[in-house]
Amino acid sequence: MKEKEFIDYLVETGIIPRENYSSFRQVSGILRWNDPRVEEAFRKFGFETVREVQSENSRPLAPVSFIKKERIAPLIDEGNYVIAYTDNPFNYEGIKKAEWLLGKPIVLKVVPYDEFNKLITIEEEALTETEGSIERTGEDIFSAEEESPAVSIVNQIFATAIRARASDIHFEPFKDYMRVRIRIDGVLKTVRTIPQKLIPSVTSRLKIMANLDIAEKRLPQDGRMVVKAGGKEIDVRVSSLPTYFGERIVLRLLVKENILYSTKDLGLLEEDYKKFESLIRTPHGIILVTGPTGSGKTTTLYASISEINREEINIITVEDPVEYQLDGISQVQVKPDIGLNFAGALRSILRQDPDVIMIGEIRDVETAEIAIQSALTGHLVFSTLHTNDAASSVTRLIEMGIEPFLVASSVIGVVAQRLVRKICPHCKYSYKPDKEELKDLGIKSFDGVFFRGRGCDYCMGTGYLGRTAIYEILVVDKLIRKLVLDGRDSDEIKEAAVNRGMKTLRMDGAEKVKLGITTTEEVLRVTRG
Repeated sequence: MKEKEFIDYLVETGIIPRENYSSFRQVSGILRWNDPRVEEAFRKFGFETVREVQSENSRPLAPVSFIKKERIAPLIDEGNYVIAYTDNPFNYEGIKKAEWLLGKPIVLKVVPYDEFNKLITIEEEALTETEGSIERTGEDIFSAEEESPAVSIVNQIFATAIRARASDIHFEPFKDYMRVRIRIDGVLKTVRTIPQKLIPSVTSRLKIMANLDIAEKRLPQDGRMVVKAGGKEIDVRVSSLPTYFGERIVLRLLVKENILYSTKDLGLLEEDYKKFESLIRTPHGIILVTGPTGSGKTTTLYASISEINREEINIITVEDPVEYQLDGISQVQVKPDIGLNFAGALRSILRQDPDVIMIGEIRDVETAEIAIQSALTGHLVFSTLHTNDAASSVTRLIEMGIEPFLVASSVIGVVAQRLVRKICPHCKYSYKPDKEELKDLGIKSFDGVFFRGRGCDYCMGTGYLGRTAIYEILVVDKLIRKLVLDGRDSDEIKEAAVNRGMKTLRMDGAEKVKLGITTTEEVLRVTRG
């Protein structure tokens, strides 16, 4: 109410023209401070004013993003309170946020609109230093030097994660400390603990970088940032989640150079590579890639459509989200909040004269029906499903409500896959497997040696360095199509496919163990259950 009364007073006294003002934000920029009545009006309503701010010896006490957004600049710490400057003393929400951020009450001083803008300019260098060098100055984190402990810690963690080729960084608060783990080749490893006293500043640092609301710690938030490291720009997705001991923050690192664009690099053995190449060059039909989250399905899809991409083919994708931009391919990101789901996007894509369509995931019967209709009308369709093996994908579509004859007529192949860690070449050693190990892998006889990694500095003591995939490729030929039409279950379909030469995930894994690419433990880890 005080805000409206103040605006009304300014209008009635002729300090500002008579117009419809909804907030003081609209008024601040038109006040003429050379009119003595302006400062008198502020004082009448209980505000202290200053014409100029002497900020040369003051260091900003809040991040630059906060100061610019809220137009509140905390500059002087008086011990029990902080003096802050603003051109809008009615921003009560911003004042609350500043007090929460600083942990002290705010004493406001009102300055002219132009003076506040000058203050931001004067303090820009210092504010940038407070906010950090990664996203503001473009400085490389591998060479960045920062005085702030929080900035230094975050930069060091980023550097460690990027050098280790980590895909994720987890900041997990507990009672007395924060644990930092990075995911290397699909497995989490602790790399640091942060003492309790530094947790708030590290958390705030991460949220500022991701442009999240630092004052909001009760609700989950999602954001993004770009980090420059080793000359590369790394897109980072940020997720915060409130827990009992504080906010848990997970960063997903998306390094464009890590994505494979060639099917030759997917790790397919020669026989399977020939099958796969034949499938993706078929003019129409559905190719499904299946496996759990984090099994490399997106990489396989991107490599597939990149392999067949050429000038005379129109390729359009619909994804959630678009993970990487592919040159020469039109990519659509679904936006469920505005009603653009997979099915809706697919209908529009079909009016864009596509030859090849990639659907990020078939999640419902409507999307499945459109995908099948597209395949039956001459399009090559790539998509994913969450099933345990290749044969289960075929029966999953039927369980969703698709008629067996439509599945049999449209699906031309299914690729099931899992990611396994590769043995570190720097600490690799050989050993003779026993009968029990061979039995676990389904190997009846083998006279050679297997390999493991001892653990070294290159692999951070894990014995593994990098990942590859194991595959199960089901080609839907005449026999498999008949089994689908007859309503046979996935076990019967799988058995028939194996009899016709299909290698199961376990069988492909066993081949890669014999070749010294991965270990028995890795293959069993991803194929059990």
